[in-house]
Amino acid sequence: MSTKERIHNLWILLEPYIIEQGFELIELEFGTSGRSPVLRVFIEHLERPVTLDDCTAVSRVLSNVLDTVEMEETSYILEVSSPGFDRPIRREKDFVRFSGEPVRIQTDMPVNGRKIFKGILQGIENEMVLVDVHGEIFRIHLENLKHANLIR
Repeated sequence: MSTKERIHNLWILLEPYIIEQGFELIELEFGTSGRSPVLRVFIEHLERPVTLDDCTAVSRVLSNVLDTVEMEETSYILEVSSPGFDRPIRREKDFVRFSGEPVRIQTDMPVNGRKIFKGILQGIENEMVLVDVHGEIFRIHLENLKHANLIR
């Protein structure tokens, strides 16, 4: 199973539990810490900053859920945190919410010969992310996004 498929499946599994705790799931990613696999979960509360206690509480809930799921890794570290200044942008509603903000976008496949775009997010239309890079508007399909982050 590809990493994208694993992330998609975990997103579907974990998001309801995160919502139940009063938060929004912003991003999931696999990484490493030293030699240990890490599952990073980024959460956000729309009305206030996320606290360490929030992350701890959500981590406890997700740990119990993940204990019931077969993971490729026999052991892994679960990290729950707020997205930080370089907040990932993933969903259509986020591309609308952060329209007008500076972003960095990386694609899987080149668009007009490039894979990295730094500019001003112009929103989204028909699953195409619009980004203004020095006056030129690039249209990038959601399926082609590798990473999209705010630049603060």
